[in-house]
Amino acid sequence: MDNNQISVNTFDKLAQRYEDKYMDLAMHADTFDSFINHLPTDDARVLELACGPGNITKMLLSEKPNLSILATDLAPNMLLLAKKNNPKIEVLQLDSRHLSKVTERFDAIMCGFCLPYLDRDEAIALIDAAAERLNPQGVLYLSTMEGECPKVREDTSSDGDKVYTYFHHAELLVPALSRRGFKLLALKRKQQLSPIGEVTDLFITARLDAD
Repeated sequence: MDNNQISVNTFDKLAQRYEDKYMDLAMHADTFDSFINHLPTDDARVLELACGPGNITKMLLSEKPNLSILATDLAPNMLLLAKKNNPKIEVLQLDSRHLSKVTERFDAIMCGFCLPYLDRDEAIALIDAAAERLNPQGVLYLSTMEGECPKVREDTSSDGDKVYTYFHHAELLVPALSRRGFKLLALKRKQQLSPIGEVTDLFITARLDAD
């Protein structure tokens, strides 16, 4: 079993606890502004990757209630919560590393809590796949933890549940976006305390300008 699947199993087991703790996104609300403001229409078709309990989904719909959202996650219990919290959305169990399995094209892709659980090659592959699944002028949002971590970080709870975390840098992600025809719209960094200590959160919004 790979690191990503082990982490997903933990999130699936602890889905209710995650919902109880992380539904309030007020701290990061400003990082979504560029994404929301660059959506082509109020009823844009949006793909969300690693939607968790639907916290970002709920925020997006509070701003633009007519959005058509397909929310995906690999953890079944997260999808149940996402649908409960956002009854009008569609949900689909999907490994974000297999984005090519989705044949539909979208106006925007929201990837809020996914990259920290993908290694460097998987993160770049996700950007490549996103470029293929977006309509021209499609908008992509990425967030991750930024920092030095020579190897994957392994955290184990007292119950033996494991989560593997990867750190990514703007110096890697921004050129990868540019190579696939994305134009950078916004880049923000925020310091915050997390279960693994103080971290720098990185938020990127980009638009696919290539035909």
